[in-house]
Amino acid sequence: MSAHARRVDGRDAALRIGLGAIIAYVVLACGLAWLVALPLWLGEGLAAPFAPVLLPVMMYTPAVAVLIVMLVMRPVPRGQRLRFLGMWPLRPASRVIWMSVISLFGTVAVVVLAMLIAIAFGWMKADFIGLSGFEETLRGAVPPGTELPPAFVLVAAQLASLPVAAATVNALAAFGEELGWRGFLVPALRRYGTWTALLVSGAIWGLWHAPVILLGYNFGRTDILGVLLMVGGCVAVGVLFGWTRLRSGSVWPAVFAHGALNAAAGLPMVFRAAGTPLDPAFSIVLGISGWIACAIVIVILLLTGQFREQPALARRGPGSAPQAPLPPAS
Repeated sequence: MSAHARRVDGRDAALRIGLGAIIAYVVLACGLAWLVALPLWLGEGLAAPFAPVLLPVMMYTPAVAVLIVMLVMRPVPRGQRLRFLGMWPLRPASRVIWMSVISLFGTVAVVVLAMLIAIAFGWMKADFIGLSGFEETLRGAVPPGTELPPAFVLVAAQLASLPVAAATVNALAAFGEELGWRGFLVPALRRYGTWTALLVSGAIWGLWHAPVILLGYNFGRTDILGVLLMVGGCVAVGVLFGWTRLRSGSVWPAVFAHGALNAAAGLPMVFRAAGTPLDPAFSIVLGISGWIACAIVIVILLLTGQFREQPALARRGPGSAPQAPLPPAS
């Protein structure tokens, strides 16, 4: 039997999620996000003093939606839930660990690549030596006359702490989203094909951000264009996050990738030249430069066959009804 046949046969036994459970999850995740963001809409928007508290809470609405669907609709047998969501067991451990390390540092590299693309296309002017933009921002954030360490010392400390922040506090905040989008939705949609799962889950992830994007979050735009930019960014990044999920069989590499994205996303602000504009639509990793950077990485993964190897994410329980075969991975 060929390796391809063995892979497809292994996936034939995979547990399949009904369309009703998928729709229920999406409606719940998006509805809960709007509910959490409602006080911002009724108040001062992102300027509200409680906004820094509500935003992390909103990040956990996908996890709450998964919990509700699992307990009420029971699309996954009890003994298979942690495995289906990619939380446990962490086997083979070496694969999960290495994929997590690659995801963390690889995501930072994608952010840097996006910044370099923005510079190359003239969408951003950088000052890597004097760090004038960073110093300008810093001076505007402290009272006049405040003594500050040299900018390069602060930037060096920030860069050195970036992997730690990505793997700890940022990963903890990202877990709520990743449990929903890559833990549940990607494997649930995989029955329709690998690329359908990756692209559709990314688009839904982008639309889920609408409650805060329409308030000016990320892109400073309060119209449909801001939402479309976010959808584009989430599709591009979501393909890479989804690949880590399918390639490793675990949700943890995607959690660390998301933590790294949030930790490193502000790098263009650190290295911009003073007095120059920085349009997030073109310059940040979720903007157009990021789409290009992600496309480059995706093409490399495709050419090296990295989308073909996908371990089984869960199995049918002994009492489960027979299910039709899954389509082979693209």
